Amino acid sequence: MSADEFDPFVERLFARTPPMPDAVLFNAEVEQRLQKGSRVRFLALGLAGVIGGAVAVRETVSVNIGSSDGIVAGNALGQGIRSASLSTQGVVQSGLDQLGLANLELGSMGGMQMFWIAAGALIAVAAAGVMRLSQDI
Repeated sequence: MSADEFDPFVERLFARTPPMPDAVLFNAEVEQRLQKGSRVRFLALGLAGVIGGAVAVRETVSVNIGSSDGIVAGNALGQGIRSASLSTQGVVQSGLDQLGLANLELGSMGGMQMFWIAAGALIAVAAAGVMRLSQDI
């Protein structure tokens, strides 16, 4: 076989890949992984949207537009947010008490300490996500 005949022969052989026997199973597994990731992404984005919306509403309602009393609805909403915050803090504190961390009080921390705690938590979540992604790939 000469070189002129060999190249087209090889090209014809590899032009079409034969179907694999487990192609249907592979496609189903890939679709399942794609759907699983989209559910997690949907929940994470939804939660971020709810939190961002709550912060935006809180900031919008607490704006004092020239009056000395403020907005009545803003005050009521502010009290509701404060009570929800206190109840959440109570739940977290009771959870810490059960874990044996009764002396750790989150309310006494300054804004910068809470920022670094939240940043550390986000970095840990990102690292866990990267590890999960590397295992899936």
